[in-house]
Amino acid sequence: MVRIISIAVGAFFAAAVLFAFGLGAYSFVTEPPAQTVEKAFHLHPKEDFHLASDGAFGTFDRQQLQRGFQVYSEVCSNCHALKYVAFRDLKEIGYNDDEVKAIAAKVQVPHYNPVTGELKTTAGMPTDHFPPVVYGGRGSPPDLSLITKARHGGAAYVYSLLTGYADQVGYKNEKGEELLKKFPEAKTPDGLHFNPYFANLNIAMPPPLTGDGQVSYKDGTKATVDQMATDVAAFLVWTAEPSLEKRHQTGWPVLAFLLFASVLAYMCYRNIWAEKKGH
Repeated sequence: MVRIISIAVGAFFAAAVLFAFGLGAYSFVTEPPAQTVEKAFHLHPKEDFHLASDGAFGTFDRQQLQRGFQVYSEVCSNCHALKYVAFRDLKEIGYNDDEVKAIAAKVQVPHYNPVTGELKTTAGMPTDHFPPVVYGGRGSPPDLSLITKARHGGAAYVYSLLTGYADQVGYKNEKGEELLKKFPEAKTPDGLHFNPYFANLNIAMPPPLTGDGQVSYKDGTKATVDQMATDVAAFLVWTAEPSLEKRHQTGWPVLAFLLFASVLAYMCYRNIWAEKKGH
């Protein structure tokens, strides 16, 4: 009797789930959800964006990383911090000890004295991490240490966002539909900026890269907006995963050893059990 009741209860719940699924599918077909402005005009990060660090054999271009750090220092650091990066970590992208000390000394870092309870700001040292940014505006800009891990598209998202600011007037989506003609109410509010690569299209951050030559690269590379966006995206890939090269260098030998060990184990298996299987 208990078994019959259990089967009946299970069948009832299964039927209820199937009914709910069918009802939902019917409603979706007969009354599809209204298209929102975000769905109509939001763009995904550019798929054709590539860096030297991409792929299983990727390595960092250290000149590019230094250019990206320069863009971060001169453009992004006023609003965005790198709290998970220490100044001494910059040695990994090609700076020597004296250069790291000079970079750290230019930054004022808060130090807490556990004895006196005082918080003093002093010149940074190589062992210090990049300090937090004191921001007096609305909201708090995100820390960029792990931004390429935290956003879909990674470096392509950073590049697309930096180069994707546009004027709403006459802006069209992939189907050629004009934004303000299709959604007149979607005008960007005062204090925000239109960017189709941002989730809700309107972002508080003004365009950080305002034109070519905004920074003067020490290696003589022409600082176009596209170049600066590419370089800082590459640098932020490194801040998020500084061990990427070591992981690649370690991973391939490990895979080769595992493949060799698997072949050796199979040969041993065939050698030991070949006669046993015949009996």
